[in-house]
Amino acid sequence: MIGPGKTIGILGGGQLGRMVILAGRPMGLHFHVFEPAEGCTAGKVADKCVSAPYTDREALVSFAEGVDVVTQEFENIDAGALEFLQERIPVHPNPTVLHIAQNRFREKQYLKASGIPHVPFEVVDSADSLERAVEALGLPVVVKTADFGYDGKGQIKIAKDEDWKAADIWQRMGAPRLAVVEKWIHFQCEISAICARDIGGVAQVFPVAENIHRNHILHQSIVPARVDPVIAERAAELAAEMAESLDVIGLLAVEFFVSTDGEVLVNEMAPRPHNSGHYSMDACVTGQFEQHVRMVCGLGAGSTALLKPVVMTNLLGDLWAEGEPDWVKIMNTPSAKLHLYDKGEARSGRKMGHFNVLADEVETALMTANTIFESLQTP
Repeated sequence: MIGPGKTIGILGGGQLGRMVILAGRPMGLHFHVFEPAEGCTAGKVADKCVSAPYTDREALVSFAEGVDVVTQEFENIDAGALEFLQERIPVHPNPTVLHIAQNRFREKQYLKASGIPHVPFEVVDSADSLERAVEALGLPVVVKTADFGYDGKGQIKIAKDEDWKAADIWQRMGAPRLAVVEKWIHFQCEISAICARDIGGVAQVFPVAENIHRNHILHQSIVPARVDPVIAERAAELAAEMAESLDVIGLLAVEFFVSTDGEVLVNEMAPRPHNSGHYSMDACVTGQFEQHVRMVCGLGAGSTALLKPVVMTNLLGDLWAEGEPDWVKIMNTPSAKLHLYDKGEARSGRKMGHFNVLADEVETALMTANTIFESLQTP
């Protein structure tokens, strides 16, 4: 057990790492962050921040000597760094999970080999193979780069009646080494489930969220998800099944499409706290960030019970176009909780914060959240 007075090392210095640190502070834990970029938001609240490339073995050795366990806060890091650290210190989740999750080809192959229901796909490595994949899957499809894609980056949709050429699409994708072509799923909604799994293999799943996206970026998470309870239960079962098969210690977030036929299909996964779990900070007995700390430290799991229906709404940099948003509009709403990430420059599409709205009924929470968000967009 890694308890009060011990130190957790976090690879990555973004807002997820920041919120992990803030959740672990009341438990008497210390935090060191390893992040190549200087001035990262997680580093501002950490006990120590090391700014060095993930390939800097000397810096990694020094980092390992100062912590008791290591975790990561996002996927776009060198899996080799975790493997290197694992030779010296416990690393949770294990580097193999990161290696699979940070590459769409490996992720899809894992889902296929494990018999997990997923979106039909083909792997391509050229314009010619792209053309054959589209022919096999049928239009519409989505073409995605295999490596380092998130929030809609590295994706191109080819519509059913679109005049397209494989060579043009391939060049627009940047002629990647590998890409994944996915069949377009006609879905009724998107949902996600976050599974927490401890060192003993005991798993708990947070309440399933219904997710609304705008321009491929998560806009809102609605909890409880407005789906048939059987669908929510199926998503929770699949998330727990995947966490067990991957031997995850920590959190595994799984995003799903719910097809118009009611089929639950895995879209993507992430071995870490997830944007769609931010609602839990205010609406669950134990939030996802505290739970992640508990899991990687070998502490007992906290309850994931939902206290009240909740809607989480992301705050992107676009809201700062006319200057600092009027936060009073959130602060004056007793049922709303504001969380800002202190990330500095507010760029379009950049996640700068979020707010949660709790209510006795989910539709009331949604109506209040929408009213607040619309008011923030009004000068």
